[in-house]
Amino acid sequence: MGAAVRRAARATGQLGLAAGLSLVSYLFLAVLLFTAVATLIVIGAGVLPETVLMLRGLAGFKRRRVAAWTGVPVPAAYLPLRGGLGARVRTALTDPGTVRDLRWLVVHFAHGWLLAYACLPLWPLGLVVDGVWCGLMGRRAVVLPLIARLADLDAAWSRALLTPTPEALQSRQLAARVEELTATRAGAVAAHGAELRRIERDLHDGAQARLVALSMRLGLARRMYDADPEAARRLLDDAQDQAEGALAELRHVVRGSHPPILTDRGLAGAVRALAAGSGLSVEVREDGLAAAPRAPAAVEAAAYFVVAEALTNAAKHSGADRAAVELARTPSALRVRVRDEGCGGARTGAAAAGAGTGSGAGGTGLLGMRRRVAALDGTMDVASPVGGPTVIEVELPCAW
Repeated sequence: MGAAVRRAARATGQLGLAAGLSLVSYLFLAVLLFTAVATLIVIGAGVLPETVLMLRGLAGFKRRRVAAWTGVPVPAAYLPLRGGLGARVRTALTDPGTVRDLRWLVVHFAHGWLLAYACLPLWPLGLVVDGVWCGLMGRRAVVLPLIARLADLDAAWSRALLTPTPEALQSRQLAARVEELTATRAGAVAAHGAELRRIERDLHDGAQARLVALSMRLGLARRMYDADPEAARRLLDDAQDQAEGALAELRHVVRGSHPPILTDRGLAGAVRALAAGSGLSVEVREDGLAAAPRAPAAVEAAAYFVVAEALTNAAKHSGADRAAVELARTPSALRVRVRDEGCGGARTGAAAAGAGTGSGAGGTGLLGMRRRVAALDGTMDVASPVGGPTVIEVELPCAW
């Protein structure tokens, strides 16, 4: 009996909300009438997209209530209202979702009140009948469960009216995928631009300056060779040092684009080399890399960059003295997990941009990592509560 009363009470709340939404639907019909008149006289056409957005909000609220009652989400599929006024009005008028929501609004105005009123007499009847039925005869309640049936009916009708057609769902999923790829492409372009600026800066400030100095020393040595061979020899020695320095700078630039150590040692070996030079006590674990085919070069480079950036951030900003790196290869993806035992507080996004980099400072380092991962259609999760630890998990798709 107690369980039946509790479920009936929850169903009554659900039906009460449905009745309240029916009242809102009644008031919204007046808004629709005003919008129709305003649109017909053209002057108020700008009201139509906003009214459609309000209608979507009402339908979305009902979808959430149905999902809360049944445990099964109700999908939605709408065309985005973008562009100028004319484009927004055309989209609002031609979107099948608008027709679907209007149909639900009219039907719900009727059945929301009807089902709510139907449950009212069931309460006193159920408490009396089910009390006797359960208390004296030891049977299950027979009247109060009808209230839950009414809530089920309300959810079923709303689901049938609000669920888009398979074609609409597929179209919306395709549109969402296009939006995702557009954002990913923008991130990849930004990351590529930043990489080009880094290469340009490194060449200008490093290798180019050393090569200019090398050229000057060679010119001085040539002019002094006959008059002062000893001084010319010293200049040639300096020039050799400058040439070695320029080569080191060029290797640094190349290493930033695609580290040669990846080609020579593979991802696991390259990560161990990073760990050895990070200044931290780093434990590196791998799972499945040796037995699986190597991931594509771009995937390995992105994974290497994530580890390098994460360890650099940990060493510079987190105050950690130890970290752990895990590399795992599955038939469909390459997974990277980096954990440092520092102060935490790392974050990404607009709020972090310009605030520094990495763990404990939160900023462009993590944003650059996220962009690189997104460019390969991968995912990146950062957990970094204040006080630590910071855990960065990356999954890069690459089937074998």
